[in-house]
Amino acid sequence: MQYPVNELFETIQGEGLYTGVPAVFLRLQGCPVGCPWCDTQHTWAKTTENSVNFGEIIAKTGPDERYGELSAAEILEQIRNLGFTAKHIVITGGEPCMYDLRPLAKAFEPLGYQLQIETSGTFEILTSASTWVTVSPKLDMPGGYPVLASAMQRADEVKYPVAMEKHIKAFDALLAEKPAKANAVICLQPISQRPRATELAIKVCRERNWRLSVQLHKYLAIE
Repeated sequence: MQYPVNELFETIQGEGLYTGVPAVFLRLQGCPVGCPWCDTQHTWAKTTENSVNFGEIIAKTGPDERYGELSAAEILEQIRNLGFTAKHIVITGGEPCMYDLRPLAKAFEPLGYQLQIETSGTFEILTSASTWVTVSPKLDMPGGYPVLASAMQRADEVKYPVAMEKHIKAFDALLAEKPAKANAVICLQPISQRPRATELAIKVCRERNWRLSVQLHKYLAIE
């Protein structure tokens, strides 16, 4: 299995339950969902002309559509070569669940790494039982992909982006039709750090005893 790696870097997880945890981010290329507010739109298109040697990926100075094809073993080797010490691996994108992620779990977990997937929930989730799965449901997006009931049931954490009351109503409808498992952590995340969105998210989190996810990395101006 070869994975199209757009970025590989070490930072602090800025969202959800694992906020503040040192993490290696493995960003994969390719996503057909089309969220209008997406801050990684450079990961959407996966074209052969943008497939490059992985050395070019490490040398990037800004976001672009280039990616390098690596196996799970090669990704592990690169993490070691780069001297990354974090044991939490966040697999994101793009849409990482376009790919079978079980080989990554098989390579990393025996060595003491904890895997976390951040997915829109629009593709089947193929990973190990111990992988922490964060589903950020994307409803009525331009790509037309529905959120899968199986993804909601697999989610350890459901992290929903909100800006207006209509987003809360849509989320309630989703949870009624495709419920998360009983012990899933529910987080609301204000879209683009907008003040009104943040106020709404805080209000609803207090009412329902949910968690607030504030994208700490953006406030700290780190990757």
